Amino acid sequence: MKFFGISDLHLSFINPANPQRWDDTELYKPMDIFNPEWQRHYQKIYENWCARVKPEDVVLMPGDISWATRLEEARHDVDYLGLLPGTIYAIPGNHDYWWQGISKTRKFVPENVKLIQNDHVVVGETIICGTRGWTCPNSHQFTEEDEKIYKRELIRLENSLRSVKGKYEEIIVLMHFMPTNETHERSDFIDILSEFEVSRVVYGHLHDRARNYRLPSEAWGIKFHLVSADFLNFTPVLITEK
Repeated sequence: MKFFGISDLHLSFINPANPQRWDDTELYKPMDIFNPEWQRHYQKIYENWCARVKPEDVVLMPGDISWATRLEEARHDVDYLGLLPGTIYAIPGNHDYWWQGISKTRKFVPENVKLIQNDHVVVGETIICGTRGWTCPNSHQFTEEDEKIYKRELIRLENSLRSVKGKYEEIIVLMHFMPTNETHERSDFIDILSEFEVSRVVYGHLHDRARNYRLPSEAWGIKFHLVSADFLNFTPVLITEK
């Protein structure tokens, strides 16, 4: 079994995705308005995903799945995920406003999509935990409101990790935001990750020049994987193999 990662799909389908008729695709927020590398990114992701990921594999998806603001608006976006092989384990990103109440959202997504919020999932001998995360202290323009959200996300990360019981081989944590600031100062997130002996963090959110702020592949005894779709050339990256 292979564990892949990819995030920040930023889907916005107006009509159902049809891999046989990509030319008919309509979007309400095309990503190539920000950068031309995103042109038809949904097609690139589909083709690259299907070429790499097998039905028995796992894909870790730390957020920014859809631009939808309400659950029903995300219908075509989550159905697109249902077309992809493998089991997807996801957390929300800062743009996933459609993620409204975990019980309702879990019923809404396809069978191959599993959502994590204040809990964990077990895949073989691997534990997957996660939370969205947030901007960390001493980041550029960190505000009092940021501090409130940051502290709430610390609680959610700890809740997720404390839910783990029994034996396991390793813990992988999904976070949408990088768990440090741009200068990689040790944060409360890192303290919690270290306390629970997390081996890997899979994160997204960083695009364009912000990619330069990414963490090294290993720090504080933790392996870090940036999996923003554009950073990966819209191809799921291998995280580990069991």
